[in-house]
Amino acid sequence: MRLYSERSCLYFLLAVVLCSMCTKLPAQETYLPDGVLKVCQDPDNLPFSNARGEGFENKIAELLAKKLGWKLAYTDFPQRMGFIRNTLKFKLPGENFRCDLVMGLPADYDQAATTAPYFRSSYVLVIADENQTAGVNSEAEFLTLPRSVRDVLRIGVFIRSPGVRWLMQNELIEQAIPYRSLDADPDHHPGDIIEHELVSGKIDAALVWGPVAAYYASKVTTKKLKVIALQSYASLPLSYGIAMGVRHEDKAWKAKVEQLLQESRAEIRDILHQYQVPFIEEP
Repeated sequence: MRLYSERSCLYFLLAVVLCSMCTKLPAQETYLPDGVLKVCQDPDNLPFSNARGEGFENKIAELLAKKLGWKLAYTDFPQRMGFIRNTLKFKLPGENFRCDLVMGLPADYDQAATTAPYFRSSYVLVIADENQTAGVNSEAEFLTLPRSVRDVLRIGVFIRSPGVRWLMQNELIEQAIPYRSLDADPDHHPGDIIEHELVSGKIDAALVWGPVAAYYASKVTTKKLKVIALQSYASLPLSYGIAMGVRHEDKAWKAKVEQLLQESRAEIRDILHQYQVPFIEEP
């Protein structure tokens, strides 16, 4: 029993010494990029980004790199499940991280440390100014169409998107035509629901995330399309702040990005206007 007590005391004292040594070690500094702005991007996701640098996130990245006086480099990976794991958090032994900044994430995204939102947009309703939806200019006017008209509308919506809840809330779920936002076809993109399905008359309206809807609607020349922002409620959020994301441990880098965004607000707003992004003011 005495031997056990002595051993216990020895282990305890050893633990105290080790802990005191640990507290004296300098805190490990987080990684801070220098000289190259390495952006994690989807190489085929207009209007946000693509491999040719044609998206508004590309233009904003170019702006930030210029302000930093750094080169700009990209790590490409399709922005779907596993995107953060395979880009922002991907690192081989002995290497630095492949990229350090994600240009567009929901402001409350938990897989990365997000900045304050640099813009806010909403889900929208896209309609053609013809047939049953001719003359409709607002969400209220659409919802007060005669029941006989509403019952025959075909409304395209991406499955598992907030648009589905909007249809349910407004008793229009029977009119839903479901679409997948992600497709194995490399030529498929979310704008197809407007450029092809709505323009061809396969559907009469589409519920789409605002930046995507406005960009592709502006490219259509064969029909007059209207983009109508939907009202957001606490019980049915349809507007979201979009931020940039860094790794949680890189606090100094996040602070630098926050400062850049604050200094570049006017230029960023101009870039977003060029891509027809519909804005919702922060609540």
